[in-house]
Amino acid sequence: MSQRTRHAVGQLFSHVWLSLGAVVLLAPFAVMVMTAFTPEQLVLDGFSFRHLTFDNFRQAWSAQPWFSLYANSLISSGLILLGQLVTSIPAGYLLARQKFRGSRVYLLVVLACLAIPAQVTALPIYVGLAKLSLLDTMTALVVPCLGSAFGVFLFRQFILTIPQSRFDAARIDGVGPIAMVWRVVLPSVRPAIFAFAMFSVTGHFNDLFWPSVVLLGPRNATVPMGLATYLAEDTSNQYGPQMATAVLGIIPLLIVFLFVQRRITQGLPVAR
Repeated sequence: MSQRTRHAVGQLFSHVWLSLGAVVLLAPFAVMVMTAFTPEQLVLDGFSFRHLTFDNFRQAWSAQPWFSLYANSLISSGLILLGQLVTSIPAGYLLARQKFRGSRVYLLVVLACLAIPAQVTALPIYVGLAKLSLLDTMTALVVPCLGSAFGVFLFRQFILTIPQSRFDAARIDGVGPIAMVWRVVLPSVRPAIFAFAMFSVTGHFNDLFWPSVVLLGPRNATVPMGLATYLAEDTSNQYGPQMATAVLGIIPLLIVFLFVQRRITQGLPVAR
Protein backbone atom coordinates (compact mmCIF):
# COMPACT_ATOMS: atom_id res chain seq x y z
CA MET A 1 0.00 0.00 0.00
CA SER A 2 1.47 3.31 -1.09
CA GLN A 3 1.82 6.31 1.19
CA ARG A 4 -0.89 8.18 -0.73
CA THR A 5 -3.28 5.27 -0.32
CA ARG A 6 -2.55 4.99 3.40
CA HIS A 7 -3.15 8.74 3.74
CA ALA A 8 -6.50 8.46 1.92
CA VAL A 9 -7.56 5.52 4.09
CA GLY A 10 -6.59 7.46 7.21
CA GLN A 11 -8.58 10.49 6.07
CA LEU A 12 -11.60 8.29 5.30
CA PHE A 13 -11.38 6.64 8.72
CA SER A 14 -11.13 10.04 10.42
CA HIS A 15 -14.19 11.40 8.60
CA VAL A 16 -16.25 8.28 9.32
CA TRP A 17 -15.28 8.30 13.00
CA LEU A 18 -16.01 12.01 13.39
CA SER A 19 -19.33 11.62 11.57
CA LEU A 20 -20.38 8.83 13.92
CA GLY A 21 -19.41 10.97 16.89
CA ALA A 22 -21.42 13.90 15.50
CA VAL A 23 -24.48 11.68 15.07
CA VAL A 24 -24.23 10.42 18.64
CA LEU A 25 -23.86 13.97 20.01
CA LEU A 26 -26.49 15.65 17.83
CA ALA A 27 -29.16 12.93 17.81
CA PRO A 28 -30.65 13.90 21.22
CA PHE A 29 -30.65 17.57 20.19
CA ALA A 30 -32.39 16.75 16.91
CA VAL A 31 -35.02 14.64 18.68
CA MET A 32 -35.62 17.48 21.16
CA VAL A 33 -36.15 20.07 18.41
CA MET A 34 -38.35 17.82 16.28
CA THR A 35 -40.51 16.86 19.26
CA ALA A 36 -40.90 20.53 20.21
CA PHE A 37 -42.49 21.25 16.81
CA THR A 38 -44.70 18.14 16.76
CA PRO A 39 -48.34 18.15 17.96
CA GLU A 40 -48.65 16.30 21.26
CA GLN A 41 -50.99 13.66 19.86
CA LEU A 42 -48.48 12.82 17.11
CA VAL A 43 -45.26 12.83 19.16
CA LEU A 44 -45.03 9.05 19.36
CA ASP A 45 -45.85 8.68 15.65
CA GLY A 46 -42.67 10.43 14.53
CA PHE A 47 -41.75 13.83 13.09
CA SER A 48 -43.37 15.16 9.92
CA PHE A 49 -42.99 18.55 8.22
CA ARG A 50 -46.70 18.41 7.37
CA HIS A 51 -47.70 18.70 11.03
CA LEU A 52 -45.47 21.49 12.34
CA THR A 53 -46.92 23.44 15.25
CA PHE A 54 -45.95 26.26 17.63
CA ASP A 55 -48.55 25.31 20.24
CA ASN A 56 -45.90 23.62 22.39
CA PHE A 57 -43.83 26.81 22.47
CA ARG A 58 -46.84 28.95 23.34
CA GLN A 59 -47.68 26.64 26.22
CA ALA A 60 -44.07 26.53 27.43
CA TRP A 61 -43.66 30.32 27.15
CA SER A 62 -46.80 31.04 29.16
CA ALA A 63 -45.75 28.64 31.93
CA GLN A 64 -42.57 30.48 33.00
CA PRO A 65 -41.39 34.13 33.24
CA TRP A 66 -38.78 33.67 30.53
CA PHE A 67 -37.63 37.29 30.31
CA SER A 68 -36.80 37.24 34.01
CA LEU A 69 -35.08 33.85 33.74
CA TYR A 70 -32.99 34.98 30.76
CA ALA A 71 -32.02 38.23 32.46
CA ASN A 72 -30.98 36.55 35.72
CA SER A 73 -28.95 33.88 33.93
CA LEU A 74 -27.21 36.29 31.57
CA ILE A 75 -26.45 38.87 34.26
CA SER A 76 -25.07 36.33 36.72
CA SER A 77 -23.05 34.51 34.03
CA GLY A 78 -21.69 37.81 32.68
CA LEU A 79 -20.65 39.09 36.10
CA ILE A 80 -19.02 35.76 36.94
CA LEU A 81 -17.10 35.79 33.66
CA LEU A 82 -15.90 39.35 34.23
CA GLY A 83 -14.73 38.51 37.75
CA GLN A 84 -12.99 35.35 36.61
CA LEU A 85 -11.12 37.21 33.87
CA VAL A 86 -10.01 39.91 36.31
CA THR A 87 -8.63 37.31 38.71
CA SER A 88 -7.45 34.56 36.34
CA ILE A 89 -5.42 36.52 33.78
CA PRO A 90 -3.10 38.28 36.29
CA ALA A 91 -2.76 35.05 38.29
CA GLY A 92 -1.92 33.11 35.15
CA TYR A 93 0.70 35.73 34.23
CA LEU A 94 2.31 35.55 37.67
CA LEU A 95 2.55 31.75 37.55
CA ALA A 96 3.84 31.76 33.98
CA ARG A 97 6.40 34.59 33.93
CA GLN A 98 7.15 35.71 37.47
CA LYS A 99 9.66 33.79 39.57
CA PHE A 100 8.93 34.05 43.28
CA ARG A 101 9.25 31.87 46.34
CA GLY A 102 6.44 29.32 46.49
CA SER A 103 5.35 29.68 42.86
CA ARG A 104 5.46 25.90 42.33
CA VAL A 105 3.39 25.39 45.45
CA TYR A 106 0.78 27.84 44.19
CA LEU A 107 0.67 26.00 40.87
CA LEU A 108 0.11 22.70 42.69
CA VAL A 109 -2.69 24.33 44.69
CA VAL A 110 -4.35 25.48 41.45
CA LEU A 111 -4.08 21.98 40.00
CA ALA A 112 -5.47 20.50 43.21
CA CYS A 113 -8.44 22.87 43.05
CA LEU A 114 -9.29 21.46 39.63
CA ALA A 115 -9.93 18.10 41.30
CA ILE A 116 -12.24 19.43 44.03
CA PRO A 117 -15.95 19.20 43.12
CA ALA A 118 -18.12 22.23 43.77
CA GLN A 119 -20.31 20.13 46.08
CA VAL A 120 -17.42 19.78 48.54
CA THR A 121 -17.18 23.51 49.25
CA ALA A 122 -20.90 24.25 48.91
CA LEU A 123 -21.75 23.77 52.59
CA PRO A 124 -19.15 26.13 54.14
CA ILE A 125 -19.88 28.76 51.49
CA TYR A 126 -23.60 28.42 52.16
CA VAL A 127 -23.05 28.87 55.90
CA GLY A 128 -20.94 31.98 55.28
CA LEU A 129 -23.57 33.50 52.98
CA ALA A 130 -26.30 32.72 55.50
CA LYS A 131 -24.40 34.48 58.31
CA LEU A 132 -23.98 37.51 56.04
CA SER A 133 -27.69 37.44 55.13
CA LEU A 134 -26.88 37.14 51.43
CA LEU A 135 -28.98 34.10 50.57
CA ASP A 136 -31.54 34.50 47.78
CA THR A 137 -29.57 37.37 46.20
CA MET A 138 -27.62 37.86 43.01
CA THR A 139 -24.53 38.31 45.18
CA ALA A 140 -24.89 34.75 46.43
CA LEU A 141 -24.95 33.53 42.83
CA VAL A 142 -21.96 35.53 41.66
CA VAL A 143 -19.38 36.08 44.43
CA PRO A 144 -18.52 32.42 45.23
CA CYS A 145 -17.76 31.81 41.54
CA LEU A 146 -15.47 34.79 40.87
CA GLY A 147 -12.34 32.62 41.08
CA SER A 148 -11.58 29.87 38.59
CA ALA A 149 -8.71 27.39 38.94
CA PHE A 150 -9.37 26.26 35.37
CA GLY A 151 -9.08 29.84 34.17
CA VAL A 152 -5.79 30.40 35.99
CA PHE A 153 -4.30 27.23 34.54
CA LEU A 154 -5.64 27.91 31.04
CA PHE A 155 -4.20 31.44 30.88
CA ARG A 156 -0.91 30.30 32.42
CA GLN A 157 -0.50 27.72 29.65
CA PHE A 158 -1.38 30.26 26.98
CA ILE A 159 0.95 32.92 28.38
CA LEU A 160 3.80 30.41 28.31
CA THR A 161 3.47 30.39 24.51
CA ILE A 162 4.08 34.16 24.29
CA PRO A 163 7.74 34.84 23.34
CA GLN A 164 9.84 36.02 26.27
CA SER A 165 11.25 38.77 24.03
CA ARG A 166 7.93 40.66 24.26
CA PHE A 167 8.17 40.83 28.03
CA ASP A 168 11.85 41.76 27.93
CA ALA A 169 11.19 44.58 25.45
CA ALA A 170 8.34 45.89 27.60
CA ARG A 171 10.53 45.89 30.71
CA ILE A 172 13.23 47.82 28.84
CA ASP A 173 10.56 50.41 28.02
CA GLY A 174 9.78 50.71 31.72
CA VAL A 175 6.50 48.81 31.75
CA GLY A 176 5.48 47.73 35.25
CA PRO A 177 3.68 44.50 36.26
CA ILE A 178 0.16 45.94 36.05
CA ALA A 179 0.80 47.64 32.72
CA MET A 180 2.45 44.43 31.49
CA VAL A 181 -0.81 42.54 31.97
CA TRP A 182 -2.80 45.28 30.25
CA ARG A 183 -0.46 46.10 27.34
CA VAL A 184 1.28 42.79 26.62
CA VAL A 185 -0.65 39.88 28.10
CA LEU A 186 -4.22 40.94 27.44
CA PRO A 187 -3.85 41.53 23.66
CA SER A 188 -1.99 38.22 23.30
CA VAL A 189 -4.51 36.04 25.13
CA ARG A 190 -7.65 37.16 23.32
CA PRO A 191 -8.22 33.72 21.69
CA ALA A 192 -7.97 32.10 25.13
CA ILE A 193 -10.40 34.68 26.52
CA PHE A 194 -13.06 33.74 23.98
CA ALA A 195 -12.54 30.03 24.60
CA PHE A 196 -12.66 30.45 28.36
CA ALA A 197 -15.67 32.75 28.09
CA MET A 198 -17.65 30.07 26.28
CA PHE A 199 -16.77 27.44 28.86
CA SER A 200 -17.54 29.78 31.76
CA VAL A 201 -20.81 31.20 30.44
CA THR A 202 -22.06 27.77 29.34
CA GLY A 203 -21.17 26.19 32.66
CA HIS A 204 -22.78 28.83 34.85
CA PHE A 205 -25.75 29.47 32.55
CA ASN A 206 -26.61 25.75 32.71
CA ASP A 207 -25.78 25.33 36.39
CA LEU A 208 -28.67 24.09 38.48
CA PHE A 209 -26.83 22.95 41.59
CA TRP A 210 -25.58 26.25 43.02
CA PRO A 211 -28.71 28.35 42.29
CA SER A 212 -30.87 25.66 43.88
CA VAL A 213 -28.69 25.86 47.01
CA VAL A 214 -28.62 29.64 47.58
CA LEU A 215 -31.89 30.81 46.01
CA LEU A 216 -35.03 30.50 48.10
CA GLY A 217 -37.60 32.09 45.79
CA PRO A 218 -38.34 32.84 42.13
CA ARG A 219 -37.08 36.45 42.15
CA ASN A 220 -33.51 35.60 41.05
CA ALA A 221 -34.31 32.23 39.49
CA THR A 222 -32.20 31.19 36.49
CA VAL A 223 -33.13 29.27 33.35
CA PRO A 224 -32.21 25.81 34.73
CA MET A 225 -34.35 26.51 37.80
CA GLY A 226 -37.22 27.50 35.52
CA LEU A 227 -36.83 24.24 33.60
CA ALA A 228 -36.73 22.22 36.80
CA THR A 229 -39.78 24.04 38.15
CA TYR A 230 -41.72 23.42 34.96
CA LEU A 231 -40.93 19.70 34.98
CA ALA A 232 -41.84 19.43 38.67
CA GLU A 233 -45.18 21.20 38.17
CA ASP A 234 -46.08 19.47 34.89
CA THR A 235 -48.33 16.58 35.87
CA SER A 236 -49.58 15.93 32.34
CA ASN A 237 -46.22 14.56 31.12
CA GLN A 238 -46.64 16.15 27.69
CA TYR A 239 -43.46 15.61 25.72
CA GLY A 240 -44.04 18.42 23.23
CA PRO A 241 -44.19 21.30 25.76
CA GLN A 242 -41.34 19.76 27.75
CA MET A 243 -39.08 19.69 24.69
CA ALA A 244 -40.19 23.22 23.75
CA THR A 245 -39.18 24.37 27.22
CA ALA A 246 -35.76 22.79 26.74
CA VAL A 247 -35.35 24.53 23.37
CA LEU A 248 -36.24 27.89 24.92
CA GLY A 249 -33.64 27.25 27.60
CA ILE A 250 -30.73 26.88 25.16
CA ILE A 251 -31.54 29.68 22.71
CA PRO A 252 -29.28 32.32 24.39
CA LEU A 253 -26.30 29.94 24.41
CA LEU A 254 -26.80 29.06 20.75
CA ILE A 255 -26.84 32.75 19.83
CA VAL A 256 -23.64 33.39 21.80
CA PHE A 257 -21.94 30.36 20.24
CA LEU A 258 -22.80 31.47 16.69
CA PHE A 259 -21.06 34.80 17.29
CA VAL A 260 -17.86 33.49 18.89
CA GLN A 261 -17.39 30.01 17.39
CA ARG A 262 -14.36 30.95 15.25
CA ARG A 263 -12.52 32.64 18.09
CA ILE A 264 -13.25 29.68 20.38
CA THR A 265 -11.38 27.26 18.10
CA GLN A 266 -8.38 29.62 18.10
CA GLY A 267 -8.10 29.41 21.86
CA LEU A 268 -8.69 25.68 22.33
CA PRO A 269 -5.17 24.43 21.47
CA VAL A 270 -3.76 26.07 24.62
CA ALA A 271 -5.57 23.46 26.70
CA ARG A 272 -3.47 20.65 25.27
